[in-house]
Amino acid sequence: MSDQIAARLKEMGISLPEAAAPAANYVPYIISGNLLYISGQLPLEGGKIAVSGHLGKNVDVATGQRAAELCAINILSQARAALGGDLGRIKRFIKLNGFVASTPDFVEQHLVINGASNLIAGILGEAGKHARAAVGMAALPMNAAVEIDAIVEIAQ
Repeated sequence: MSDQIAARLKEMGISLPEAAAPAANYVPYIISGNLLYISGQLPLEGGKIAVSGHLGKNVDVATGQRAAELCAINILSQARAALGGDLGRIKRFIKLNGFVASTPDFVEQHLVINGASNLIAGILGEAGKHARAAVGMAALPMNAAVEIDAIVEIAQ
């Protein structure tokens, strides 16, 4: 892991957990050429869903943003596993797809997913700025409030 990324993680008080194993029949990541595709990550903390429910019902925006941050931390954990521990191989985050379990009248999904976008840009600087989608969903696996996947450009 590059010293700069490690320093930023430490400054932010973030310790990356071990990458979570898949919960169903899929792989946690795939490298194709110079792209790393990371499967959807849930807001796991200590091996359990930390934020469950629906935005607009029983989860507020600030808590949703924390869920998105946890998803981003888990994305970085998967990237670390995929890259043999070397997050310095990340050239750029290309895209995040953010899914927010929300009520039909909730329209602030973009603010929720800012939790992940801000964290990744804060850690990786310019290389962390990315395209993204933020969409509302009727439900997510294990009643998670947020799920996020990523596409990352990597150095060979």
